[in-house]
Amino acid sequence: MINFNNIMDTIKMIDNQNLDIRTITMGISLMDCCDSDGKKSRIKIYDKITKYAENLVKVGQQIELEYGVPIVNKRVSVTPISLVAQACDDTDYVEFAKMLDKAAETLGIDFLGGFSALVHKGYSKGDKILIESIPEALAVTKKVCSSINVGTSKAGINMNAVRDMGRIIKKTAYLTKDSDSIGCAKLVVFANAVEDNPFMAGAFHGVGEAESIINVGVSGPGVVKSALEQVRGQSFDIVSETIKKTAFKLTRLGQFVAQEASRRLNVPFGVVDLSLAPTPAVGDSVARLLEEIGLETCGCHGTTAALALLNDAVKKGGVMAAAQVGGLSGAFIPVSEDEGMIAAVKSGALNLEKLEAMTCVCSVGLDMIGIPGDTPESTISAIIADEAAIGVINNKTTAVRVIPVFGKKVGDEAEFGGLLGTAPIMPISKFSSEDFINRGGQIPAPIHSFKN
Repeated sequence: MINFNNIMDTIKMIDNQNLDIRTITMGISLMDCCDSDGKKSRIKIYDKITKYAENLVKVGQQIELEYGVPIVNKRVSVTPISLVAQACDDTDYVEFAKMLDKAAETLGIDFLGGFSALVHKGYSKGDKILIESIPEALAVTKKVCSSINVGTSKAGINMNAVRDMGRIIKKTAYLTKDSDSIGCAKLVVFANAVEDNPFMAGAFHGVGEAESIINVGVSGPGVVKSALEQVRGQSFDIVSETIKKTAFKLTRLGQFVAQEASRRLNVPFGVVDLSLAPTPAVGDSVARLLEEIGLETCGCHGTTAALALLNDAVKKGGVMAAAQVGGLSGAFIPVSEDEGMIAAVKSGALNLEKLEAMTCVCSVGLDMIGIPGDTPESTISAIIADEAAIGVINNKTTAVRVIPVFGKKVGDEAEFGGLLGTAPIMPISKFSSEDFINRGGQIPAPIHSFKN
């Protein structure tokens, strides 16, 4: 039963606490777009995406207008392009990226994810070509996002791919140097990537998914913070229960929007992703939420424990509220996209090592972190390796989206605009990881992976 108090609670969350639906993402399979002729394949891709998603933006706007629920982004994810493009004889896949960008522009969506490859156990022909195409592809497109999965708990970590991605990230930074290396903000390296993620830059439509699907990502760190303000000084039991109840409400709203979009678009409902995704707006910060739990500032001792509590309670409340929960689901801790995280970095309370510790208990990993532009390729690869190891050993998704901002040093800032925000350039270790990264090969799967 929907009662007056529930309606008023939701209105208050939207008006005063930055509640929104962060994204409606339509996943589209492109497996039937394979063709030995690359040009024909790209035409098939464009036609299919624009046909399936032609009403996505309109339906999202209709739901916003009718129900008063802000829907910040409308997005599309597609089958990893490496799987589709390798059927042709093209020697690079930049033209595929351009066609994806053209489709995104035609639809009027915010981002299109899936310029991706899954290389956790090795390279196929298409994987290698796609990875080498990433820097130019992200430099010449506006809305295309790329992701590479380099490890899983079942396969271990492909250290050849980890090594290569350090070089690819540096090259992407250089080719987009005139806009603070923003190309790297559209590139993420995963371990244990999920097939139904609605968030960018890591979204792709997994091969185990249906022909097309609607996934929704909710948000609301400001709503959770407001709820916790009512229980200041009370025990952690009360804190957990308060977060769970609030996450339940957020997820209910997300499922309603997802099912409504699914019905109107005649596309099956997939999942609700429970992730608390912050923005640069004041009052919409995961860092400030953690501080409400009792920290003087995000990054001080106790931050990892507070984040673990938050992540767990969000999942418990959300799972009960939705028919299907998936994606990443938890709390994001990007630096540039979170006003409180930026403040914590500037104050010296939060550093890269503490962020890495926090990723052991949160949804994803090291996200939207600006680092000096002269950072060696091997150091970037080592950062990826560390984060992948956390994911593989702990059987969770982890990721790295670092931005070596060309020409910038520690203390400078990179300005990306919009939801991508502002990144303070953070210090990194001055010691070399080059010999470690140059070994190559495969870090084996952990012993607990053998469960068959």
